[in-house]
Amino acid sequence: SVQHVSYITVAQTLKLQPPRTTIRKEEWEQRLREVQVSKDDLNRLIMDYLVIEGYKSAAEEFSGEANVPPPVDFESIESRMVIREALQRGDIEEAIARMNDLNPEILDTNPALYFHLQQQKLIEFIRQGRIMEALQFAQDELAPRGEESPEFLAELERTMALLAFDSSSSVPPAISELLSPAQRLKTAGEVNAAILESLSQGKEVKLVQLLKLLCWGEGMLAERADFPKVDLEEGLTWTGRKEGTADDSRMRE
Repeated sequence: SVQHVSYITVAQTLKLQPPRTTIRKEEWEQRLREVQVSKDDLNRLIMDYLVIEGYKSAAEEFSGEANVPPPVDFESIESRMVIREALQRGDIEEAIARMNDLNPEILDTNPALYFHLQQQKLIEFIRQGRIMEALQFAQDELAPRGEESPEFLAELERTMALLAFDSSSSVPPAISELLSPAQRLKTAGEVNAAILESLSQGKEVKLVQLLKLLCWGEGMLAERADFPKVDLEEGLTWTGRKEGTADDSRMRE
């Protein structure tokens, strides 16, 4: 019967799957100790974090103590932080002026970034209740760019939709988020990445990339084995299976 054939197919599939392996905590820690990571590599990871996140003073001090040359000029770190702070308080004109002082080619060669800065300026006009200025600015600066790109036009329409509501409480979340601090942070992050790219520096902290790789590797291994997982807050935890159940249990060591 069809049901009988299905049972046979399932049974054959289960036979093809390799048995799960259990890696004990002691064995796992021994393997970790065998992995050699040089102090120079660790120092470069720390320097990369300090530079990209903009900790100029700490980067200068760490460079001297660990004898690690910085990948960029320290003054460029301060310039990025001043620009980021201007964006986070909504001063878009100052941010653009300082970007042009740092490197005018950044905005000249990145139309999407320039549009998002202008969009943020429009948002600040609306936030301050300067409606007539917002309308004029949108018409003069953003509408022509919206005609060039469907993506820009959609973003412009979403921003202008803020004017259709009388109070912030009635604005749909997909639109009201434009007025949130997270929107300023998003624009500041995009600007920061563009500046770093212009300096031939990575746009994302390498430690973050390593953590993403760690999570991916753990996910792949978890399909075949029970092993101590890294808890970023509390250290190693053990992932095992309770006998007689299909659910995983986690026991803190």
